[in-house]
Amino acid sequence: MAKKGRVFSGARPTGRQHLGNYLGAIQNYVVLQDDFDCVYCIVDVHALTTVETTENLKQNTTEMALDWLAAGIRPEESILFIQSHVPEVMQLHTLLSMVTPLGKLTDLPTFKDMVRQHPDNVNYGLLGYPVLMTADIVLYKTDVVPVGVDQAPHIEFAREVVRSFNFRYNTKVLIEPQAKHTEVLKVLGIDGKEKMSKSLNNHIELAATPQETQQRVMQMVTDPARIKRTDPGNPDICNVYTMHKIFSSPEEIEMVNRDCRTAALGCVDCKKLLAKNLNNHLEPFRSKRAELASKQGYVEEVLDDGAKRASAIAKKTMEEVRQAIQLP
Repeated sequence: MAKKGRVFSGARPTGRQHLGNYLGAIQNYVVLQDDFDCVYCIVDVHALTTVETTENLKQNTTEMALDWLAAGIRPEESILFIQSHVPEVMQLHTLLSMVTPLGKLTDLPTFKDMVRQHPDNVNYGLLGYPVLMTADIVLYKTDVVPVGVDQAPHIEFAREVVRSFNFRYNTKVLIEPQAKHTEVLKVLGIDGKEKMSKSLNNHIELAATPQETQQRVMQMVTDPARIKRTDPGNPDICNVYTMHKIFSSPEEIEMVNRDCRTAALGCVDCKKLLAKNLNNHLEPFRSKRAELASKQGYVEEVLDDGAKRASAIAKKTMEEVRQAIQLP
């Protein structure tokens, strides 16, 4: 079956992935492979804009790639690689920066948010992050970028940069990417308040052991108004019930919804059921991950092969870019 075009998406190397990563992005990456030629990138250079130490950067990259592969990324048909292993992206970043107004960058809400989050590390790379992101996308002749609605401005910025470049140099060499809006679930952490995040230590790792997973689930915050076991609960405001709707059977979801409201089901038993179903759901992933991890050098081979295939596309694009600019 003919593919619908090329998809590009990238993520920072954050090490072992958690449920929020899986539900918010990874499972979508896997599905997109059926209809698109997919290019998936671990953006290690982007990570340098905010990291304080690169001590674990290499290990985090390997662990992240392993999780993506175990989840269903198919390296024989999709390209999976590390951003810095294709240096043409830095070249294109520099050239695109020549057609990007400074005011556009300083006005971006994402830049203002990052300044608030990292007030002591407002570096040039942080300001130019969207231009490097644009270079990531257009270097591989990307047709479609999967994003949540809140990320749509990033793609519109990329489209503006492409238009500016093509107009400046009277060319059509760069493609304006289209946003493919995806339903990105906001997965709350075990605290039931903040988005699941490693930095907040409120996450559940995909590769955790069944015992570790159960321990984390048992720590999950439920309906705060339910003090005693005999108090009726409200599943509508309970994060455990939200997870049941993803990982439990329709019959179990109905039972939890009904019995929680009448106090026939206590929070402890509710969590135990969720832990069991979550572990059952993740068992194939964990088995696949263990199998891939046992193959010495496998992840490195996949990433090296992906970089070679990505580089072939990148070199051709850069030849066209240089010709358009008329660089000697």
